[in-house]
Amino acid sequence: MTHPLDLTTDVVTLTRALVDLPSESGREAELADAVEAALRALPHLTVRRVGNSVVARTGLGRAERALIAGHLDTVPAAGNLPSRLADGRVHGLGACDMKGGVAVALRLAARIPAPVRDVTYVFYECEEVEGDRNGLAHIGAECPTLLADAALAILMEPSDAGVEAGCQGILTADIVVKGARAHTARAWQGVNAAHRAARVLQRLDDHTPDRVVIDGLEYREGLSAVAVRAGVAGNVVPDECVVTVNFRFAPSRSEEEAEAYVRGLFPEYEVRVTEVVAGASPHLDRIGGFIRALGAEPRAKLGWTDVARFAALGVPALNYGPGDPSLAHTAGEYVPVEHLERCETRLRTWLS
Repeated sequence: MTHPLDLTTDVVTLTRALVDLPSESGREAELADAVEAALRALPHLTVRRVGNSVVARTGLGRAERALIAGHLDTVPAAGNLPSRLADGRVHGLGACDMKGGVAVALRLAARIPAPVRDVTYVFYECEEVEGDRNGLAHIGAECPTLLADAALAILMEPSDAGVEAGCQGILTADIVVKGARAHTARAWQGVNAAHRAARVLQRLDDHTPDRVVIDGLEYREGLSAVAVRAGVAGNVVPDECVVTVNFRFAPSRSEEEAEAYVRGLFPEYEVRVTEVVAGASPHLDRIGGFIRALGAEPRAKLGWTDVARFAALGVPALNYGPGDPSLAHTAGEYVPVEHLERCETRLRTWLS
């Protein structure tokens, strides 16, 4: 059953309606149905469905096209449904990340039938899970022109209603420490790999991450141990210990450079890289006009977002949305009403 969305209502009411439609990653169908139905009712938009992602476009023949994107999925609930309005904030699962941003984008799609630049609105699935399930990736593979013809992409990720430009890259790797098995009753006959892994952990603790300035914005790198695994039984000295590290690197590094950097820190160990994803440079020279129109002071995005997917397509992109990103995925997440109204007003002005 499709729950209708009223795009003529105010942005706060719409945000609450979106929050109250559960859409954990992989279960976005009901919300995607509602979004598709609401957008198809607008005669100035051409609508296409790709899986549980919805793309809506104006076709006015303007000289420039902008793209405004938001993901429909959320992390699993944590006792934070249904939504509630209190103290000037909309509380609830996904209110911050990022149904508040989706509400703003839906309001723009409904209220501005003839923008001064053509607009592509993208509401997509599976952002919060593995990259091969990401709705933007599927759209890009199936019909790349829907994304690549934009002069600017605005991702409605929570950014405190300010501009966060570019994003960091991500590398995940396993540092493998070898030892030799023995019975714990005769531990001296073996070599405990878990004990030896202390050297890896100490090296990480002593490591000083770089601070990289690009276009005047500072990207702070981070290298962290996120898991330690060893042992096959309670009475066996471990012959292998694996320390998983996560490296958030500045967009000035390529994937190859990031991998070489981590390997260089642990030259005596086997390093198994399990994931590496490039970041995105801020490109302030290409998005400066938009930033000035918002009256915003840009900041570096400390984290990875789908702006990197647009960067790979040659489309400059930025993060601009309501909500404090540090509240994303928390049980107590909320989005301030003032952020919702500010983002909608400024984007409406820019499009009008």
